[in-house]
Amino acid sequence: GGPGAGPPPPPPTGAPRWWGPPPRAAPPYPNHPIRESRMTVEERKQKIELYGNAYSILTKALQEFPKEMWHFKPSSDDWSVHETVVHITDSEVNSYIRCRRAIAEPGSTIMAYDEMAWAKSLNYPDQSTEDALELFKWLRQTSYKLIRTLAEASWANTIVHPENGIMTLDNWLDVYASHVPDHVAQMRGVYAAWKMESIV
Repeated sequence: GGPGAGPPPPPPTGAPRWWGPPPRAAPPYPNHPIRESRMTVEERKQKIELYGNAYSILTKALQEFPKEMWHFKPSSDDWSVHETVVHITDSEVNSYIRCRRAIAEPGSTIMAYDEMAWAKSLNYPDQSTEDALELFKWLRQTSYKLIRTLAEASWANTIVHPENGIMTLDNWLDVYASHVPDHVAQMRGVYAAWKMESIV
């Protein structure tokens, strides 16, 4: 759900997601629609570079938010900046495996996971964002180095999501290249809500 005051985070579109289960209600994180068309070589190169710049994009954006508001939640259904950072890394762990399954074991079935259950059961508010950011940095950098030199034919490889069906490696790249920018926009919405609440 969105915050009660101030500019809300980008609203969910209701589009299918394949990096987690279908949402049961409006989630506190952005949805990313799955594209159906194959990427051009040039478009893929641009996506790969966006994907590779994610750690820089994330850490630069986090400097915008005072540490005192990192645990602020516009509502009980929203994620804080702190929780979002931990989520991004847990998502990257799944992304790391999905990428490699698509390359090395095309046609295999990947694991779905419940992002909300992970956030609650793994106690995201008490996890270290410093550790999360360090792990994200190395996971993302390693995958970036891997896909930069990937053979063209490999991008058509598929994996099977238990809930959302067959996905190509192009789909994987499209989703995860946008994952951090999408969450940066969401965190800026949380920050805007905090500033509005502070004024009131």
